[in-house]
Formats: sequence, structure tokens, C-alpha cells
Amino acid sequence: MGLASVAVYSETDRGARHVRMADEACAIGPSAPAESYLNINRLIEAARRTGADAVHPGYGFLAENAAFAQACLGAGLLFIGPTPKAIQLMGSKTEARRVAIAAGVPVVPGTDEPFAAGESDETIAAAAERIGYPLLVKAVAGGGGKGMRTVSEPSELAGAIRIARSEAGAAFGDSAVYLERRLLRPRHIEVQLLGDQHGTVVPFVERECSIQRRHQKVIEESPSTAVSEALRRRITSAAAAVARTVGYTGAGTIEFLLDEDGAFWFLEMNTRLQVEHPVTEMVTGVDLVEWQIRIANGERLTLDPEAALEARGHAIECRVYAEDPDAGFMPSPGRLEGMRAPDGPWVRDDSGADPFGEVSIYYDSLISKLVAWGSDRTQAIVRLKRALREYRVMGIQTTVPFFSWIVDQDAFRSGAFHTGYLDEVLQERQGQPFVTPEPADEDVAAIAAALHLAARTGSSGRGVGRGSSRVASNHGDIWKRQARIEGVRG
Repeated sequence: MGLASVAVYSETDRGARHVRMADEACAIGPSAPAESYLNINRLIEAARRTGADAVHPGYGFLAENAAFAQACLGAGLLFIGPTPKAIQLMGSKTEARRVAIAAGVPVVPGTDEPFAAGESDETIAAAAERIGYPLLVKAVAGGGGKGMRTVSEPSELAGAIRIARSEAGAAFGDSAVYLERRLLRPRHIEVQLLGDQHGTVVPFVERECSIQRRHQKVIEESPSTAVSEALRRRITSAAAAVARTVGYTGAGTIEFLLDEDGAFWFLEMNTRLQVEHPVTEMVTGVDLVEWQIRIANGERLTLDPEAALEARGHAIECRVYAEDPDAGFMPSPGRLEGMRAPDGPWVRDDSGADPFGEVSIYYDSLISKLVAWGSDRTQAIVRLKRALREYRVMGIQTTVPFFSWIVDQDAFRSGAFHTGYLDEVLQERQGQPFVTPEPADEDVAAIAAALHLAARTGSSGRGVGRGSSRVASNHGDIWKRQARIEGVRG
């Protein structure tokens, strides 16, 4: 678009990829988010100091913070997102429920008022009895599965509220919670949409986000195997009605729960770009970030609403995290010793990680969003499997082996799953490893030396003997590391 970009960075991110890619970079403080990425004054000052005209909030930290949006506008900056009022209304899950009801869209049964920190256990317990068990305790603010707990019976309620409040306060600075009935075996369907400043709202073909671990999405795809053309029309119309009710501008996502009988309920709205936005881009050809910028600049949406509802092929995304799936998905921060992302046609890897960078303890451990496209779902799965086989990350554990296992499961391949499916099968396979053991250093060294010698001499590698392991040892760790990155096996 011909626009220069300014990256902001904390002390930890001084050498990060986004800092090097931008036209200019500006330090905003120490590693702790509260002193850098969550510090509104420092962000506004960085924009002033660099002469920026607009601010894109990304999809984390302050992306759904009405005070930040207002501060940008107050400083004469374009905020590339919805209005502060829309963020405030839809960022609160209880307020968003009221908006959906006003728009004539059904909502999951629950409490329409948040329970603040001082609310008595008796009051909350009475509300829980009215809703019925099982239910969810959910944070009013934020998302990503944080501040959310399942309650199966009354004896679990007080503990779930205490944990949910603690998580919500730490993650979002707001410990208020509300209650919502937990539907059994639903699908999680969401509708990406764009709204301009002239009243036009364009919803896109749905995304399926039902593969979740503890309410956190891990795989997203488009279109959904559970949505017919008729249902797509109904659910996207409902999403557009909610957006129009609040005069929504920019990119946003309306999330629904879909029952087995085809009934759907409004769940919440994300007033920002989402981690899974590349899935929609891959099946529609629309650059959502470009349109965010154009809308913020006052331009009219010129997209064909009918074309936006048509999926050109199928796309599937895996969220690759620095987590150890064989240790209960514990975070695996640390320095990378090498990384090779898959490439080739039909694969997209959106990553902020460096091959020899560091995954910090301060921030989310997401390494990349790996997306594969196919002319149909079967082809997309085949291409995703190939991409996962080629993905190499050394020095830390990642969820890549976990995804290789998921995409081979019959339920995933058939599309017959629900939001609780993954937690159920993980419970069944406790103790079984996901990660394939690496070959011994000596084996990798020998193969690395053979490949290096073959490349240098132009030979096929035949006739390279046992002495090559000694050669490789003299080369040190570099070739061993490269051999591991290339996926060499003895």
C-alpha cells in the first residue's frame, strides 16, 4: 500500500523479527507488558515521536481496549479498528449479550449482569440454580479461554469462581465474571465480518473452531463441515444484524455455538483481528488487514457480499505454540537452536519467530500460524500433513507433533467433532508420547557430514564411510544442527 510502518518493542523484543522488518522501530519500555505493550501513554508517545498517522493494535494486549482506542483518537491518530463505544459494548460479554438480544439473535442462556468481586457466593449460587448445570463461569472481559471454568455440580461453583476471577484479573485487569449454560457437544462457528463508516457490513463464509483444548482454539478451518448453504445464510445474517446494531466499523468476529439440530446461539464478539484471520483470507482472497486500513481511512467497502460467502477451496490453520505436549502442554520457553518453516505451494506460515531467536516467558508462546489450502478439505489435510512433517523447531518443544497426531484421527478427518472432543481423546491417551525421539548426535553428525561431502563433491553420497562421523565432529555443532533442521533420519 506504500505505507511506512513503525514497530514498537520492549526490551525483550529488541532483536525481534517485527522490529527488523519495519521501516522504523521505537523502544517503549521493559519486558513486563504493564510497562511496555500495555502502557497506553508510552504507545501514544511513540506514535508522536515517530510522526505516525495511525495505530494498528494487532490482536493481543490492547487490541480490544476502549481506553486505548479513545487515547489514539484524542491524540489525533487514526485507530485501525472499531469505535471506542463499539469496543466497550461488545468487549463486555454481558453487554454483548444484550446487543444480540436487541438484534433479534438468540443467546446462550446465562446471566445478563456481571458479578463483581464483592458479590456473595449465595447470590451467584442462586443464579446458577436458575440456569442449571453443567455451566461455565466466564470472564466478562477478554477471551482466549482465560478466566473460564466448567462447573458440573454446585459443590464446584465457589472454587471455579475463585480461579476464574484470578485468571481474568491477571490477564485483562478485570475480575468480573458471569455464568452461562454449558451446551453439550456443540460446534463453535464464527463469522468474520467487515463494516465501513458508511453503514455497509459484509460477513464472510464461516470458520469452524471446534477443535479446542480447555476452551482454547488450536485448529481453525473454513468452511465448516457442519454448515449447509441455508444455515450459512442464516448465521451470517445474524452476525451482520449484531454488527449493524452497534454501528460496527473495521474487522470483527461474531462467535456462535451450533447445536446438533442446527440451532445456533450468539456467544460473543471479538472487536479485533483474530489469530485465525488467515483462514478466511486463504478461501476468499481478501486481505483483511488492508481493508482494516482502508476502512479506518474512511473508504467504502467495495467487496461483493455474495462472493464473500463463497469459499474457494478449504483452508486449515494450526496454532504452533512453544509448549510441550508430552508434559501436559507446559510452556517451553527458551532460545531456539534452529527452525525451518515449511514452504512450497498452498502453505502459509505467519510467524514472528526467528530461527535462532528466543521465546520469552513474558508473552504468549505462539510461534506461528500454519495454514494449508486445498481445493477441498481432503486435499487441505494432505497438504497440512506434509507441512507439519517439514516443520522443524530445535531447542524447545512445540505442538507440531501434537498436530500431526490430530490430523490423523478419524473424527477430525471425517469432520465429526465438537468443542469437547479434543479434551475427551486427550484424557483417553494419557501417557502416550506425541514426540518422535531424535536420533543420537553421532548418527546426525555422520549423516550431516555425508550430505556436506556429497554437496561439495557433487556425488550422491555413495561410498562415504564410517570415518565421516569423525569429520562431522570436527565441524562442531553447526552441521548437526542443520541436519536436525532438515529432518535427516538415520
